Parts: sequence; structure tokens; C-alpha cells
Amino acid sequence: MELRKKSKSYEMDMCSGPIFVKIVIFAIPLMLSGILQLLFNAADIIVVGRFAGSESLAAVGSTSSLINLLINVFIGLSVGTNVLVARYFGGQQERDLEETVHTAMVMAGGGGLLLIVLGVVLAGPMLRLMGTPEDVLPLSVLYMQIFFVGMPANLIYNFGGAVLRAVGDTKRPLYFLLFAGVVNVVLNLFFVIALSMGVAGVALATVISQCISAFLIVRCLMKSDGGYRLVPKRLRIVRNKMRSIIKIGLPAGLQGAVFSVSNVLIQSSVNSFGSVAMAGNTASQNIEGFVYNAMNSLYQTALSFTSQNFGAKKYSRMKRIMVYCLLLVTVVGFVMGDGALYFGNQLLGIYSSDPQVIQYGMNRLRIIGSTYYICGLMDCMVGGLRGMGYSIVPMFVSLTGACAFRVLWLYTVFAANRTMPVLYYSYPVSWSITLAAHVLTYLIGLRKIKRQWLAQGITD
Repeated sequence: MELRKKSKSYEMDMCSGPIFVKIVIFAIPLMLSGILQLLFNAADIIVVGRFAGSESLAAVGSTSSLINLLINVFIGLSVGTNVLVARYFGGQQERDLEETVHTAMVMAGGGGLLLIVLGVVLAGPMLRLMGTPEDVLPLSVLYMQIFFVGMPANLIYNFGGAVLRAVGDTKRPLYFLLFAGVVNVVLNLFFVIALSMGVAGVALATVISQCISAFLIVRCLMKSDGGYRLVPKRLRIVRNKMRSIIKIGLPAGLQGAVFSVSNVLIQSSVNSFGSVAMAGNTASQNIEGFVYNAMNSLYQTALSFTSQNFGAKKYSRMKRIMVYCLLLVTVVGFVMGDGALYFGNQLLGIYSSDPQVIQYGMNRLRIIGSTYYICGLMDCMVGGLRGMGYSIVPMFVSLTGACAFRVLWLYTVFAANRTMPVLYYSYPVSWSITLAAHVLTYLIGLRKIKRQWLAQGITD
């Protein structure tokens, strides 16, 4: 079957035609998916905060950094899947494409099973190590243990979504997310309000909705055309494809995991201010998540577009892709970040009616919301680098410029002046340092690729 055969016209050829228009068409469904995901997550937090109390709200919020720490390595492997699928799709290498898809889905299922064990066993010890207050700890442990039961479905959806994004399809994952999210909200209301299940009800609703989204993405891949069609009897590990996925994705996952370590340390510092401060921090983080997910759509766009054009050896398009992504992410970051700050009191009031919770949330938004665009610029540069096959270098740059710097900040600047604003300033300062390093790394990598292609007689 010909590789370029359309599957209901959802695929996108990123290697020809107008770049800016295609970037916008590709990014908007991704942006909507991210915002919808956060809306559904916000529904979790709003329901539990309004109907189960501030302790339950703090319990759900206190687990986010630890959850990310445990799952980011595996989510990073989906980045490797995205890069390879896009590269083989752009280069019209159908057999390599088919082997990559089936290898990735086996890795997703296996990784999910491993995460169930890790999440259930480590929830209590890790939350205690983070200094989670005793009044919150039992609820936090319960939430995490139920949440991790859904990890196989979570990873299958993420890896399957990475495959579809790589071939230009960002619409169908949006539809699947919308359906599963509505189910999640309905179940939240039923479990928490009607059955009074508290954080257990929120976690159970999340697991059920993740299973629905995983089923829909698998069904979609099984009905697709071309090399990325999923055929159950072909599910197997192809070693060289697994190595390639790990080579690109593992550094991304380790970077995310170590980022989460620094965030766990920051969360531990927030925990020292008490459950009200934790609740305000949780609400603010959720609002910021809308900004981050909107900007992250441009990171994923840079990743997929660069990967396809790298596979097709389109050097000049790769440069223009990065320029457009940086321009768009700056606009999105400014508009949404400053908008979150401007409407901060009203938005935080949705999560909690406690004035102290709202005040703590505003303290965070004033510093992070107004500077969040820097994080978006930083991530776009990383997307371009990974799309060209460079994954280890941006990992080390990010770990040094952001993670190590934040830890240093905690033990020096914050230790000398233990206030929450001082704690939060570690974010924009570390983003700025890391962005400068990524720009330099990207320019060096781009120049190296150009020399290699010219030596091979490839001109663009």
C-alpha cells in the first residue's frame, strides 16, 4: 500500500507547501487538546475543592510533581516515537515506519504495567520524603495508588497520539480527548458528589476516561492506512527501532524526570508553608497549565515539522519552521500568561472561595504568569533540536541551566530568604539562562547538518 495514501485526509505533508499556514492548522488542534485536558483536570480539582474540602484539594495537588517524576521517562519515549515516525513518514520509508509503530506500542504497554507497580509501591514513601503534611498524606497516597492503575492506558494514548501527530493528524486525538474528558467530568460529579468518594472518586474517574481514550486511539490506528496502521499480530519489539526510540526519547524522558526532581524539591518547600499555601499553589499551577499546554503545542509542532523535513532533507524549511514557531509561541505566551494574571482573582476564585488560598495563588501568578513565554521559547528550541535527532545535548543543557540552577537557588537564595516569591523567581531566571544556551546549541547543530548534507551532495 502506498505510504502517502490518505486516511480520511487527516495526514499532513509538512515537507511542501506554505509553512506558516500548515503550522497554524497543525498547532490549533494540539492547543485545543492541551486546553481541554487542563479543563478536565481543572474539573477534577474544582470538584474536589468545592465538595471535598481544602485538604482534599491539597492532597490532589501535592501529588502532581511526584506523578510527573515517575511517568516522565516513559512519556519521553513517546517523543522518540514521534521523531522516528515523522522522519520515516517524511522520507517515505514504509517498512521502517511500520516497525517503529508496533515496537512503540509494545513499549507503551510494558511501561504502563511497570508504572503500576512503581506508583502503588512508592506512593507512601515518596510523599513522606517530600514532607507532605500528615493531615493530607493518607488522601494523597490513596489518590496516587488509584491514579497509577490507569498508567497502561495513559501510555498507550500518549504513544498512539505521538504516531498520529508525526503524520500530521492532530484532529482525531482532539476528538478522542473531548469524548473521554466529558466522561471524566460526568464521573467526577457522580463519584464525588453523589457517592461522596472524595479523592478516590476523582482518581477513578480519571482512570476510566484514560481507558476510553486509549481504546479510541488504538481503534483509530488499526483502521488507518499506510505504514503506521496498527496490526495486532505484528506487535513485536524490533531491536534497532527500540534502540532508536530510546536513543532519542530517553534523554527527553530523563530531562523531564530530573525537571520533576527540582519541582518535587520546590513542592516540598511549598509544603513547608502549610496546606493553605499548598492549595493556592495548586490552583495557580492549574491555571498556568493552560498557558503551558497552549505553548507546548508549538513545541510539538516544531518537533514534528522538523522531523518530517529532516527525513526529506529540506534544510531551508527547517530554519523557517523554527522562526515561525518561536514567533507564535511568544504571542501565545504573552497573551495567555498576562491574561491569566489580569483575571487571576476571578480564576482562582473558581478553585476556592478561601481568600488566603486566592492570595497565595496570586503570589505565584504575578511572577510566573507574566514570564511564562520564556519557557515556551526554550521548549520550541528543544523541539527543533530533537527533530534533527539531537536529544542528549539539549538534555544536558536543560539539566544544567534549569534543574541544577533551581536546586542551587533553593539551597542559597531561598535558604537565605525563605519567602514564596523568592522561591518562585527561580523559574523565570532558570528559563532565561537555559533559553540562551539552547539558541546557541540549535545554531551549531543546524550548521553541522548543513555541512553533512552538502558533503553528501544534498542541496536545498
